[in-house]
Amino acid sequence: MFPIIQRNVGWIEVICGCMFSGKSEELIRRLKRATIARQKVAIFKPKIDTRYSEDHIVSHSEAKIPSQVVESAEEIWKGSLESHVVGIDEA
Repeated sequence: MFPIIQRNVGWIEVICGCMFSGKSEELIRRLKRATIARQKVAIFKPKIDTRYSEDHIVSHSEAKIPSQVVESAEEIWKGSLESHVVGIDEA
């Protein structure tokens, strides 16, 4: 028999589209599902994005989810080490 090697394998999913196409809405939907599934979720948004809220990701349809405000990728790295799912708005 071959030995079983376990690795932490991940992937990146990008939600892209034109303005008002529902990108933030889809991100919020996916992050809420991960939370319901009891996965460890880390959610980030850039400090410069204060359109609707300073500490939430908010869609144009007013769906929202709490997020951590960050200024650098290093903060995302440090804030997501224990997470299974990482969401970044306006990346």
